[in-house]
Amino acid sequence: MKNIFTISAVAFALAACGDAQNTEENQSTAPYEMSAEALGAHIKELASDAYGGRAPASPGEELTVRYIEQQFKDAGLKGANGGSFIQDVPLVSVETKGAPVITLSKDGETLELAYRNDHVLWTRHEQTATSVADSEMVFVGYGINAPERGWNDYEDIDVKGKTVVILVNDPGFATQDADLFEGNTMTYYGRWDYKFAEAARQGAAAAIILHDTKPAAYGWGTVDSSWTGPQFDMVRDDKGASLAEAESWITTESADKLFALAGLNRAELQAAATRPGFTAVPMGVNFSAGFASEVNHINSRNVAGYIKGSEHPDEVFIYMAHWDHIGTDPNAEGDGIYNGALDNASGTGGLIELARAYAGAGSTPERSVLFLAVTAEEQGLLGSAYYAANPLFPLNKTVGGINMDGLNYYGPTKDVTVIGLGNSELDEYLDQAAKMQDRVLVADQEPEKGYFYRSDHFELSKLGVPMLYPNSGYDHREKGRAYVDGLVADYLENRYHLPADEYDASWELSGAIEDLQLYYNTGRLVIDATDWPNWSEGSEFKALRDKQRTGE
Repeated sequence: MKNIFTISAVAFALAACGDAQNTEENQSTAPYEMSAEALGAHIKELASDAYGGRAPASPGEELTVRYIEQQFKDAGLKGANGGSFIQDVPLVSVETKGAPVITLSKDGETLELAYRNDHVLWTRHEQTATSVADSEMVFVGYGINAPERGWNDYEDIDVKGKTVVILVNDPGFATQDADLFEGNTMTYYGRWDYKFAEAARQGAAAAIILHDTKPAAYGWGTVDSSWTGPQFDMVRDDKGASLAEAESWITTESADKLFALAGLNRAELQAAATRPGFTAVPMGVNFSAGFASEVNHINSRNVAGYIKGSEHPDEVFIYMAHWDHIGTDPNAEGDGIYNGALDNASGTGGLIELARAYAGAGSTPERSVLFLAVTAEEQGLLGSAYYAANPLFPLNKTVGGINMDGLNYYGPTKDVTVIGLGNSELDEYLDQAAKMQDRVLVADQEPEKGYFYRSDHFELSKLGVPMLYPNSGYDHREKGRAYVDGLVADYLENRYHLPADEYDASWELSGAIEDLQLYYNTGRLVIDATDWPNWSEGSEFKALRDKQRTGE
């Protein structure tokens, strides 16, 4: 990487707007200071019941998009899409109707699995009726085909028209063997979306993932809330025909019953699946399910505003956050509104505050700065995927970016968590800015959960653009690590992707403001320099970035 200290001392002083003194002399020209009060007001508004959980294609989307657009306009941003703040994102919604039963049968014995209690089931085909009848079931271990790792769970077996049964996460996590995949750190092969995609490439009629809370990184409640109701997808030319006919998760208890019906030892097979050379196992059980779906085409929206750079306006740095959440489920407890206060009204509010800070900094950034609020993250990173495929600034002119998905609500910390620490040279800019706050960078505390692949930065990353995904620290400046660990555990257990994720006036948002100032200063170090940060050697994304930069 080139010298990261090319930003001038004057420019950096202006960038550190939170440190400006609001005296009578500079009252009219003082930089905008981000505040906990302003951030809290954004979160409270966006997470209010009036927004209905901010689902795409709902009245809550209209309110959300209107609010963000107005905030960007008030901050003084320009519309990034030819003067408009709106980027249309065409999506298709397919919703399972009724309560379909999965029937498993062997030699005249049947096992029925109940919808939501035992399984969730859906299709991404644009069709109103789906049926899979007497499809042979095959246990394919982790469902991974990774030639570069010498691993293929589908080797020597034809699963066309069959139903594949798949373990969540990857063999490295199961064994904690640092030499197997990435050990405790989940790879993309451990993600549910990869597993469904690979099953489709193999020609499976249906794909079932066996839920297990620890390797999945979330409980059944999250599966139930996320994979019921309308399931959004990109609009595909083949209307989903290249995907498996049906996709499903089943509970751990249901998985035990399946293996018992098959007469197979689940523990032995799961252990075998962690070893190289594993061979898929026909289960001798047939899968059947039929259900109706409601299909709708919708137009959702990303909201994009920018500040034009003074020296290199064609080059851009991105700040991004997703504005959507799960919406309203009338069958859920209480009011059924998934308010999504932390996830991700907080990140959206932070995006607005950063826009205000840049627009009110008193100095124009040398590169352009894009503030991008994307839709349908909860449905599979669809808004960011659409932007990556249809960028408003060319990807080879996008120097990097920062993604925010859930801000600190418990106060200042001594550390800064970086999801994917070491992936790119952007870490060095973040580290420099963190040192100015007397803070240190720490790696993801739970790498087995695969957070790097679970938020919007990934869609730009996998196309070559270096992206930072910093997160809240864990070591509270006054109350220590145990205090934060307790709050985080409580949130994940009782509020994550549940209606209980509501705004709380007792939140201590001073830590979020410190983090936002860090993100601001990090961005300015990149924006007001001429360097082009790259991915680190060994990164799966570096070759793409090198190609972008050379034009080859």
